Amino acid sequence: MYVREGRRTLLVGLAAVALLATGTGVATADSTPAPAATPTGDGAQVLCKRAPKIDQRIDRALKRLNAGADQRGSIARLQQRVDNAKAAGHSEIATYLQDRLTFRKSLVTTLQQRQSDLADVQTWCHDNNEGAS
Repeated sequence: MYVREGRRTLLVGLAAVALLATGTGVATADSTPAPAATPTGDGAQVLCKRAPKIDQRIDRALKRLNAGADQRGSIARLQQRVDNAKAAGHSEIATYLQDRLTFRKSLVTTLQQRQSDLADVQTWCHDNNEGAS
């Protein structure tokens, strides 16, 4: 008898949670979301603080992308996989991997541009008291 009551209680509880999660349950008094606060500045101080770590992250990604075929995530390794798929006659696999390779090559250009932009930001931060106003 206790087992059935426990199961019934559990099922009722789960049903209540499901109703509340879907939004069909009890409505709250204020169903409109709170408006987002508008920014008061450009976040220069925070960006100046984070710039060295961002630069390290970009360097690490570029190093991985430009590594040899023995490095996971490198362009050379993905190129080898494309070549292997073509040699095996797996044209669909080769096409999929070729699209990934194209994106990965474009990622190098994007990261190099970000690295250049970040160098300008770091120069600005150095000249402007780390963004403190």
